[in-house]
Amino acid sequence: MISTGLSSVFSGCSDAAGIAGNIFAFVLFLSPIPTFRRIIRSQSTEQFSGLPYVYAFLNCLICLWYGMPIVSPGVILVATVNSIGAIFQLIYISIFICYADKAKKTFVGYLSVFSLISMFASPLCVINLVMKTRSVEYMPFYLSLATFAMSLSFFAYGMLKFDPFIYVPNGIGSILGICQLVLYSYYSSKYGEDSRESLIAQYA
Repeated sequence: MISTGLSSVFSGCSDAAGIAGNIFAFVLFLSPIPTFRRIIRSQSTEQFSGLPYVYAFLNCLICLWYGMPIVSPGVILVATVNSIGAIFQLIYISIFICYADKAKKTFVGYLSVFSLISMFASPLCVINLVMKTRSVEYMPFYLSLATFAMSLSFFAYGMLKFDPFIYVPNGIGSILGICQLVLYSYYSSKYGEDSRESLIAQYA
């Protein structure tokens, strides 16, 4: 009985702390509103920096992921508040970009280039595994194909719009996509079904 009572108290305290954290986080998400009212009124970002909102957006996405029930059961309050936070930060970033001067827009452009190249290159981290095991089991074909198709399309779009912040990262993405498809094709054709055999089965 005592242990059950303590468990109930502990559960109640943790829920209360989580709800309080949600409330304070919501207040935190609302706190930049006066700043953005000033930006909209003056139609300029003045000397304000957009980096805190970019970092906050990324933090909210990561915490949202962490709080999902399939990742961390029992901490749903982390997911709920950060899903709202991500929406707020995305709105702030959009407003900031709209009223930013050319130098700040250029900086945002470089950030997008870096993030896009990182995204396109991320599947290549398994290349060493593919070459070592001669198996493409952990190199998803449809992911590689979709990456190539999307990056090629946006490369063409960026070229037609004369926007280097679009065509440069997507051009690199096209090349990386081709590398993945060539690697997949090489090991699939050379080693046939063995290249798609489960690695667990190979080492069993």
